[in-house]
Amino acid sequence: MKKQYKAEILAVGTELLLGQIANTNAQWISKQLALYGINVYNHVVVGDNLNRVAGTFKQAHERSDIIIVTGGLGPTEDDLTREAFQAICNIPIVEHEPSMKKIEDWFKRTGWQMTPNNRRQARVFETATVLFNKQGMAPGMIVQYEERTWIFLPGVPREMKAMFKEDILPYLYKLTGKEQMIRSTILKFLGIGESALEHELQDLIREQTNPTIAPLATDDGIIIRLTAKADSEEGLDALLTEAKSAVLLKVGDYFVAENDETIEQIIIEHFKKKQLSIAAAESLTGGKFTDRLISVSGASEVVQGGVVCYSEAVKTGVLEVPEQVIAEKGTVSEACALSLARNVREKLQSSVGISFTGVAGPNEVEGKQVGTVYIGLSVIGEEDKAFGFQFQGDRNTIRNRTVMKGLELIFNYVKV
Repeated sequence: MKKQYKAEILAVGTELLLGQIANTNAQWISKQLALYGINVYNHVVVGDNLNRVAGTFKQAHERSDIIIVTGGLGPTEDDLTREAFQAICNIPIVEHEPSMKKIEDWFKRTGWQMTPNNRRQARVFETATVLFNKQGMAPGMIVQYEERTWIFLPGVPREMKAMFKEDILPYLYKLTGKEQMIRSTILKFLGIGESALEHELQDLIREQTNPTIAPLATDDGIIIRLTAKADSEEGLDALLTEAKSAVLLKVGDYFVAENDETIEQIIIEHFKKKQLSIAAAESLTGGKFTDRLISVSGASEVVQGGVVCYSEAVKTGVLEVPEQVIAEKGTVSEACALSLARNVREKLQSSVGISFTGVAGPNEVEGKQVGTVYIGLSVIGEEDKAFGFQFQGDRNTIRNRTVMKGLELIFNYVKV
């Protein structure tokens, strides 16, 4: 039976613990390992302390087959990755002459004065397979120790990725034979809550084996992650296609996008095909809805523009909401939302007008409680509509949920 490798990704750097930079390296490496059927069991971050790094290395060595370490290979005294690993393996550290020459040549070429601590970057383990750093100075290493594979890479993402693609992936190919691969597909849903979605899929989730089915709530709706294992790309395609069909058979009415697709991309594409345009009047959302649309390449063919009508003066003076509507119904009302949607559509000469008004908090407005939201929809040649909602959460959460509901309403209009 083929060996099932357990991998661990270990990042060294106090700056990661302080939140000064994000550990994007681990996320990227995990995706690459999945292509080779290597399961990642742990992501670990440890600060620049020799005893703690050595202790963390010892734990990783006891539980994982492949340990990938990023960071701690630089020239300063707090770059302790080599010393920490040597504390558990006792392999001598030597200076790698080609790397040292590259470092010296760089300083000569740039005219910078080379300080003695830069020699630290050229140190490698005596038994290591040295990986030349084409993007930076410190080389990477592959070290075999007690039936474990240790891979040491620079922490700079540009350097790490180049080395991983050129040196580590070919090595892993030989190690695993690429006999089993792992791939995930993300299905995105709107208009249904996490608990309701899970309830609808409970039979599939209970019986899951391969692929696995994992629901997850995000700021942009609910996603289902389907993860399959197979010996070939064709096998992965078949497993994921079958699982996707089974999921959509139950909750397909709420499905909006897959993997890197976004709902706004789909909306823009459909509006292009139907030669439609859209304009928005945004009070509560303050331009967030329009911003989501214009983030899509080619949105200029669809989005006519938007008006941030936050004050009552802009609602009545620019978008000409009748003062009688404001006086009798208020700015947070179906009547105001209808007027805003229709007037922004007409003024910006669009096929579709959408409006947002409501109470984001922290205080009530016009006697309406926090989270009260109205969205107006005006489509040329059709009856204007307004939709009322009650959202929970803080100010920004309510605004974001309002934007997502607006995208959902437009998406559902496009689908018809």
